[in-house]
Amino acid sequence: MKAALGRLTLWRVLFALIMFGGLCGLYVRGMYGLGGSTNLTDRFPWGLWKGFNVLTGIGLGAGGFTIAATVHIFNLKRYKPILRIALLTAFLGYSLMAVALMIDIGQPQRIWHPIVMWNEHSVLFEVAWCVMLYLTVLSLEFAPAVCERFRWRAVLKFVRMISAPVVIFGVVLSTLHQSSLGTLFLIVPEKLYGLWYTPLLPVLFFVSAVCAGLAMVIFASWQSHNALGKQVPAALLEGVARVLTVMLLFYLAIRFVDLFRRDAERLLVVNRMETWLFGLETALLAVPMLLLLRPRNRANPAALYLCSLMVLFGFVANRLNVSITGLEASQATHYIPRWPEVMITLSLISIGFAVFRMAALHLPLFVETVHAEEPEAELVAV
Repeated sequence: MKAALGRLTLWRVLFALIMFGGLCGLYVRGMYGLGGSTNLTDRFPWGLWKGFNVLTGIGLGAGGFTIAATVHIFNLKRYKPILRIALLTAFLGYSLMAVALMIDIGQPQRIWHPIVMWNEHSVLFEVAWCVMLYLTVLSLEFAPAVCERFRWRAVLKFVRMISAPVVIFGVVLSTLHQSSLGTLFLIVPEKLYGLWYTPLLPVLFFVSAVCAGLAMVIFASWQSHNALGKQVPAALLEGVARVLTVMLLFYLAIRFVDLFRRDAERLLVVNRMETWLFGLETALLAVPMLLLLRPRNRANPAALYLCSLMVLFGFVANRLNVSITGLEASQATHYIPRWPEVMITLSLISIGFAVFRMAALHLPLFVETVHAEEPEAELVAV
């Protein structure tokens, strides 16, 4: 009895409460449908589950294809120790996104229809196929960790044999669907607010996803070290931070050059909620970029963690602004998620943290550093 009470920590109690709330929300969703469990309407059909669970979940998994391409395609073997962390966060992001999508769509039992009912003119069709295939690719890329844990030597040999074409295929798929998520919003030029609507949305979605993926690798590595005592070479995270800084600068430059090119900079001085939320989103990306310009901050684990956290929040703010904030005014509505939407989202996030912890404890995620014979090179972001 005392041992059981000793294991009852605040975080476990909080996790249990969130999961209970998520199950209650799932029950309401199943019994009363989308209309009875959400504040979605025919006028405003995309809310928290699409904006956060789908658009954000896929973006946070971008670190998987970035680090995989760096190690396997560009042959920078010194980044191999963080490869499996990146692949695990990507796999969890995509898997939980798929679960959230099943909860969100009106007829979840029909989620398999894109496999046999093709509509090559639909962007969503392309996204659906890319995500399905990339989730399969992630399973193959992460399989060696599972095979090593259970000593499945034959399977491990086969997976390693096909690893090169699998990685290349995964990079192509990721490039396609990360940008295609932005393409979805190109069909609503009159509805999406001018601070976010631009023909460059596919490019911005791809670049911001790379930023979020790199920040997620830093965040997950720090959490592993802090909570589980798993050591990640600091020099590798500094290299990731340097590339993250460059990608953030590139992303923000595109954003503001595009604003002036479209004469949309005048919207920056309009006193509206959209302006303030755009400023918040921008600040959450610009501040860590400025901080990471200093080598002292990149070498400081706490500063590095804080910067990665701000980038992640900035990325989430951007995706929610595009999918919710930027559409509210044109639809003459104000969307606030109902409690089942919030609780199901929180439960999926909690499951992601719990599964990552279990994997970090029981799978060989932290491989030894591989010293390449070639000169030191920087991380290349794809």
